[in-house]
Amino acid sequence: MLINDFLSAFLIGLLGAGHCIGMCSGIASALSFSINPDQKNGLLSLLLYNLGRITSYSVAGFIFAASSSVLIVWMGGKESLIYLRIFAAIMMLLLAFYIARLWNGLIIVERAGQFLWQFIKPLAQYFLPLKHPALAFPLGFFWGWLPCGLVYSSLVWAISTANGLNGLVIMLGFGLGTLPAMMLVGSLSHKLKNILNKKWFRYGSGLILALFAFQTIYIALIQLH
Repeated sequence: MLINDFLSAFLIGLLGAGHCIGMCSGIASALSFSINPDQKNGLLSLLLYNLGRITSYSVAGFIFAASSSVLIVWMGGKESLIYLRIFAAIMMLLLAFYIARLWNGLIIVERAGQFLWQFIKPLAQYFLPLKHPALAFPLGFFWGWLPCGLVYSSLVWAISTANGLNGLVIMLGFGLGTLPAMMLVGSLSHKLKNILNKKWFRYGSGLILALFAFQTIYIALIQLH
């Protein structure tokens, strides 16, 4: 079960790579050249930044999923968990429309996250400009809380498991799925972005996520009866 969740979350991260490049490629490119003239330091900074970002996703997945288990018990147990999974599937369906660029409703969710981000952003900016590669890790950890519909959709899925370990695994898999695209900078990232922006890729990715969402809803509805 954990392996399936990990692989599914990893796939979501891969399919959402175009959004990640659009959101974070600027700071990733800056980091890769921030410690010049030593190119190795620049790549190390980029790697540590992304590891910090993935760590923040994993920590959030653990904390929120573990907390939801307590809430589920308080709200009535199994039935409440099923409704939470249906909500997670709906969020995944919205994400499918978002990635396919058929509807941008998740932007509303991102705007809601701005409230928390206004408190975290100064902590992230404290590490800029980067003075040492090691400081890229805490920068990535705080920057991982940047409001993002892609992250929020995956996090809701993690929360719906009502299990801290499951939540951590899902968000770890999602974060690692975004890693290949985020490690590409400069001309390579532009080439990848051009591919990810192709209609066939966007529609294909959206279809895969939509099928996953419908499968989750179907299983949850069966469990209700």
